Amino acid sequence: MAVATFAGGCFWCMVKPFDQQEGIESVISGYTGGHTENPTYEAVCSETTGHFEAVQITFDPAIYPYEKLVDLYWTLIDPTDAGGQFYDRGQSYMTAIFYHDEEQRKIAEASKNALQESGKFKAPIAVQILPATTFYPAESYHQHYYKKNPAHYERYSIGSGRVAFQQQHWGTKS
Repeated sequence: MAVATFAGGCFWCMVKPFDQQEGIESVISGYTGGHTENPTYEAVCSETTGHFEAVQITFDPAIYPYEKLVDLYWTLIDPTDAGGQFYDRGQSYMTAIFYHDEEQRKIAEASKNALQESGKFKAPIAVQILPATTFYPAESYHQHYYKKNPAHYERYSIGSGRVAFQQQHWGTKS
C-alpha cells in the first residue's frame, strides 16, 4: 500500500470520488501543511494554523496507480484558483498536492505541466506541489460526510459551484 495526500478545498467534496475507486483502501479527511500540532476544525478555519483541509488516501498502486490519483484530482478542483475553492475562500481551502517521495513529486510536477500546456485553462495552474508533512485526521463527524449526511453533502457540492465547474470543464460530476 502507498499513501497520497491532496488538498482541494472542502475535504467533504474530496472523499467520495476517491472512495469509490477500486484499489483505494481508505480516504481520511484531515489537516496538513501547517505549524500547529493537533489542530481542530475551528482552528484551521480561523486561518491561524497554516493547515490545508486535505484528504489522505491509502491505495494499492498495482490496482490504482498514483498517476491515476493525480488525474482524478485535477477533475475535482478548479486548478487555476489560488484563493481557495469555489464557495470556500482562504488558505485552508487552497489546493496542493503533497508528495510523499521523489517519484510522487515527479509525477505531480509532470502532470501539472501537462495540464498547463494542454491549454484547457487560460489562467496559470495554481496548485502547489509541496512535501508531505504531518497529517492530522479531522474530527469523526467530518469523516465520510457524504455517507453520513448525503442530502447536505449533495446540496453543498452543488451550491458551492463545484459540480457545475466539473461538468463544464470535465464533463463529469463527483
